[in-house]
Amino acid sequence: MKVSEALDTRFTCRAFKDTPVSRKTIETILETAKRAPSGGNLQPWHVYVVGGEDLQAFKKTIAEKLPENPFGEGSEYDVYPPSLKEPYKSRRFKVGEDMYATINVSREDKAGRLKQFARNFEFFGAPVALFFAIDRTMQEGQWADLGMFIQSIMLLAREHGLDTCPQEAWAIWYKTVGEFVGIPEEQMLFCGLGIGHRDEEAQINSLRSDRADLAEFVKFQGI
Repeated sequence: MKVSEALDTRFTCRAFKDTPVSRKTIETILETAKRAPSGGNLQPWHVYVVGGEDLQAFKKTIAEKLPENPFGEGSEYDVYPPSLKEPYKSRRFKVGEDMYATINVSREDKAGRLKQFARNFEFFGAPVALFFAIDRTMQEGQWADLGMFIQSIMLLAREHGLDTCPQEAWAIWYKTVGEFVGIPEEQMLFCGLGIGHRDEEAQINSLRSDRADLAEFVKFQGI
């Protein structure tokens, strides 16, 4: 698969089959992804991989906590800026509306939206989960490196016929995640990522989010 094909076919998968993904496949993806760019070769990423019975046990733990804590236990960073300005605010609003439209959940259906939000914490049925953490001493440049590493994993997953769901939503369960996988105090949880085979029949997987025209974000000069 070409890089352009991997980029074009990558999407946020919100419904997975229960088809297993082997440890060897995950190791191969991670072994290749570690070649992602890293300023000063710091390689600031830490990955915690969970699957099988351990993943089921973890999801059960979260499910037991959700009724009393539907929005988790807080986050150590703002997933989005507290006050989004345009055009970012409208983009975020539209992709949310487009997603819920695929499963016929209206804006007024608060219960339906909350139920779908809770699916995040089942990894949408993915058989393997990855959690990414970064040392607390790192700064913006190293967070960018972590993002490029995660993007590399998602593109390599496509090469292996797999799909992914990057989930910053997991940041709101940083305490429980940290306790379960053993994230040391000097590291901060950034996000989770489900990986597996997409459910082609799930309508929610038909969503392809919009992208702005080049004219909105590119300025050419001297070329």
